[in-house]
Amino acid sequence: MVLFKVYNTPTFVLLFKMNLNNVKKEIIGEMRKEILSLGMCMMAGILSAQVVGTDTTTNAPMNSAQNILSGNRGKTITIGGYGQIDYNQPMNDTASANGKLDVHRMVIFMGYKFNDRVQFVTEVEFEHIKEVYVEQAFINYKISTPFNFRAGLMLIPMGIINEYHEPTTFNGVERPNLDGKIVPTTWREIGAGFTGTLDGLSLKYQAYVVNGFLGYDGGSKLRGSDGFRKGRQKGAESTISSPNFSTKVDFYGIKGLKIGAAAYLGKTQSSLFNGLPNNDTLGLAAQADSSVVGMNMFGLDVRYQYKALQLRGQVIKTAIANSQEYNLFTGSDLGSSMLGYYGEVGYDVLSIFNKDAKEKVILFGRYEFYDTHDATEGLLDQNSSYARTDITVGVTYKVSPGAAFKADYQIFDNKKKGNTPSNQINFGVGVWF
Repeated sequence: MVLFKVYNTPTFVLLFKMNLNNVKKEIIGEMRKEILSLGMCMMAGILSAQVVGTDTTTNAPMNSAQNILSGNRGKTITIGGYGQIDYNQPMNDTASANGKLDVHRMVIFMGYKFNDRVQFVTEVEFEHIKEVYVEQAFINYKISTPFNFRAGLMLIPMGIINEYHEPTTFNGVERPNLDGKIVPTTWREIGAGFTGTLDGLSLKYQAYVVNGFLGYDGGSKLRGSDGFRKGRQKGAESTISSPNFSTKVDFYGIKGLKIGAAAYLGKTQSSLFNGLPNNDTLGLAAQADSSVVGMNMFGLDVRYQYKALQLRGQVIKTAIANSQEYNLFTGSDLGSSMLGYYGEVGYDVLSIFNKDAKEKVILFGRYEFYDTHDATEGLLDQNSSYARTDITVGVTYKVSPGAAFKADYQIFDNKKKGNTPSNQINFGVGVWF
């Protein structure tokens, strides 16, 4: 009876409540520790991408996707990005011209590693603030180092810039115009294929089956001024009437040197093939055939770096079949051949004064020629204004491998009789992380 009375006293109740509060605090404290530990584990699986310009094993140049797929990260989730902000000021002797300031592109790059064999890569781009695109979205299944299966929205391996378009990987505020007119960077389509490296031969290969350019969708999509650029489908409800083939082989066996040879073969796509009757008495198949052109594009590119010296160049040639019929049917002015090439020299002048400097000041010059009317068929005359020459000189100040300030001066000219060259000054900021 005495014990019962003691246990029912206010003192006991108070002590009981205090002990209960202490237990709650301990439980909450342990929960907080578990949550913190879980958060730390999750953060350990997330890696903010760091710029790796060259593969340490193959000496091959790297881009954002290859940084993820190389396996050097060892993490589950990788988040990175790149961005480009430009100021372009045309220079005209006869009239004033407003300059243009532009957040040209901001890109979020993400990779997910399911296991040592399976990885997913995606790249979402915001252009000019108001436009949103998916630039890459593919799954890579590593069967072995020489043999990987890849499927999804992928970059077409043609030239240099289309695969290596991060702004700190090239000189100049803007990308070369050859890689906008003939190789319509950023060129990506949906498909599947195989890729891998043959280390014994110092070769990397890519081979994909993809959809082609949309050449006709109620009207012409291809023209002389910018070639195939308007025909890119970009993975957005893409039309396919015949598959195309894209391949590239890169040699990386000499330190600092990379040589690439690429081919893209097939036909453009057309909406007129949709719903063609089996019994074609109206000749609709002939009309559909007239809305399509065949294309064989070949490219050769070279990059070489020796100490402070940087050299790069490329040549792209495209043969276009059925262009006469296409132009007659659509009223367009597509050429039957396109040709473009450029050569660039750069030198890190800061290394002259400080060989151990982590920053770089690269002076460069680039000569570029591209002609989307290299040849024409039928009644279409060659438009000499489409044979263009760009000369670019400037400086790239790399304050870190992933951050650069850029400035350059450009002269634009073409072969049209009486043409007056135009000039432009550009300033820009580029980041890649």
